[in-house]
Amino acid sequence: MTKEQLGSLILDSERQLYSTAKTILFSDHDCADAIQETIVKAFSNVGTLKNDNYALTWLIRILINECYSLVRKSSKFIPLENLADRQEPESSTVSKQILAFCTTPKSKKELAVFCGFKDLRNFTLKHINPLLESGQLEMTIPDKPKSRNQKYITVRSE
Repeated sequence: MTKEQLGSLILDSERQLYSTAKTILFSDHDCADAIQETIVKAFSNVGTLKNDNYALTWLIRILINECYSLVRKSSKFIPLENLADRQEPESSTVSKQILAFCTTPKSKKELAVFCGFKDLRNFTLKHINPLLESGQLEMTIPDKPKSRNQKYITVRSE
């Protein structure tokens, strides 16, 4: 694929890229940053694309990875004025991170590591259970809540 073809693909799929970024990120500014970084990475790595038929999929995958990278970076940022008041991440922030991360099924451990928690029991009680009870998150194996293969996925509202 040439850079000109990639450029026209990006222009043709601009709306799809934005809607994909918006499902993971909540601000338009972050979406624009993610899309811009995606375009830069795509142009610099266009030679690694093996099959031109999968160019859009490749581009969207780069965008998704970039969005998750922004989510991780923003969750690590704590303003200095809030540092003294804050012991652990706020529940609503963690909930948003979990819901954004669970677009595909994730294990409890994957969720805890992603959000920066080590105590799985406490993490489950404070963050996963409230999301399950509110119906925003669901189990992949609801019949066996304690299964070692249990994973969680965000419930999409139509």
